[in-house]
Amino acid sequence: MDSPHGAAVTAEDFGLKGPRGWAFRSVRIDAGPGALVAIEGPSGSGRTCLLLALTGRMRPSEGRAEIGGLGLPRQMAAVRRISALGPVPGVSELDPALTVSEHLRERALLQRRFDGSLRALLRPRAERAATARARIDAALDAAGLDPTTLPKAERTSVRDLERLEALRLSVALALIGHPRLLAVDDTDLKLSDAERAEAWEMLRSVAAGGTTVIAVCSQAPEGAITVRMDSAGATDTTDTAETTDAPEATTTEEGTADAIAETCRA
Repeated sequence: MDSPHGAAVTAEDFGLKGPRGWAFRSVRIDAGPGALVAIEGPSGSGRTCLLLALTGRMRPSEGRAEIGGLGLPRQMAAVRRISALGPVPGVSELDPALTVSEHLRERALLQRRFDGSLRALLRPRAERAATARARIDAALDAAGLDPTTLPKAERTSVRDLERLEALRLSVALALIGHPRLLAVDDTDLKLSDAERAEAWEMLRSVAAGGTTVIAVCSQAPEGAITVRMDSAGATDTTDTAETTDAPEATTTEEGTADAIAETCRA
């Protein structure tokens, strides 16, 4: 059962086939609201495709999945509305030319424009600005990003951020919309061991706050519900109780890229 905020994630025999073969196949997940789910595997193993499929951004080819009680693929649009993407290369990347402040203001403006009620839109400008600032501050706090520690505070350009700072900013932007599910790609890419520990601690904290988190990584942290994907496309899911083997499928980096492109055209 869902909590008032976080979305439960379940999948059975879940798969996606692109023009060159299966991006992933036979995935099984059973995660409650507020869980931390790690999709572990090497580059090209279909990790990003699975992440996007579970957030309603890619149409699966077989099996079933439910996100917060919403079925995939039938309710993909509804799943997109309750989920948010952190950094996903080629999909939701930060603009290196923009500052931290510009990114935050833009996201808050979009959130108010597309998700706000008519009554909220008609409130006095000062009240709307205060509400937007409160949302931004809460999201920054949840992501563990203190702009005052940056070289030029919120005027710091994204190109001048360290990798962990950029990750925190991407997560903060996603959290401005109060999603029930947060999806993060390449969580541990180019991070030192210490930075990797900080990144996972941030995501654990987000999950502990009630938001379900799905994160792609090369090595899953202890305690996460882990979906393991290898270069041959085989998957298994591990939590504290069980491990499930899955049949093999062929996955390549080219196949994953083609699957993304094909889904975007559909």
